[in-house]
Amino acid sequence: MIRILIADDEPMVRAGVRAIVATATDPGITVVAEASDGRQAVELVQRHRPQVAVLDIRMPGTGGMEAAAEIRRTVPETGVVMLTTFGEDEYILRALGEGATGFLIKSGDPEELIAGIRAVADGAAYLSPKVAARVVAHLAAGGAGAAAGRRSAARARVGALTPRERDVLGFLGSGLSNGQIARRLRLAEGTVKAHVSSILARLGVDNRAAAAVVAHEAGVAPVPSDRPRREEG
Repeated sequence: MIRILIADDEPMVRAGVRAIVATATDPGITVVAEASDGRQAVELVQRHRPQVAVLDIRMPGTGGMEAAAEIRRTVPETGVVMLTTFGEDEYILRALGEGATGFLIKSGDPEELIAGIRAVADGAAYLSPKVAARVVAHLAAGGAGAAAGRRSAARARVGALTPRERDVLGFLGSGLSNGQIARRLRLAEGTVKAHVSSILARLGVDNRAAAAVVAHEAGVAPVPSDRPRREEG
């Protein structure tokens, strides 16, 4: 059973997330706490220790990014899924550095919410296809020269990886969990975990979602589509 916390200042959004989880065709997720602001979310995460905290990126007072940073510092075993809306691209890149490993559009397909929660609970990064597409577009928005410079820098960083690490990074950029990558590459899951740790260190990033952005910039991960991806069993 995956235990989650929901934090959003809008009661209807919290009710919507709760309803999606309750009516999922593949059960196994339960809501253990709800919060209306980031400070309360941190306190409840520290008390209940859920596997996943689902946070609104913008809340009055302590927002989702500040809450994600504090959760990462005090309860690092809890993964963070950030709920966002269109027009908040600049917040997404900031939140990557604050410990969030999942991003979902509030108006997205309910299937994405379930897939995102399961992926983050399993230790994977999950970017909603629409969010991933907007992140890549945002990174390219600084102009052709700046975008080319970032692509070149990303390729140089990826070039320092071993061939196997580049394979793992490609799948990581697609949002696969360690177990899924292990099955694709016919490796032990512990070996994949060691590769991921090495990749993060070599790329100089703190989490899988940030590594996924590098993978997209370097062209070693597929371009995201708008179709939600089903998790493998």
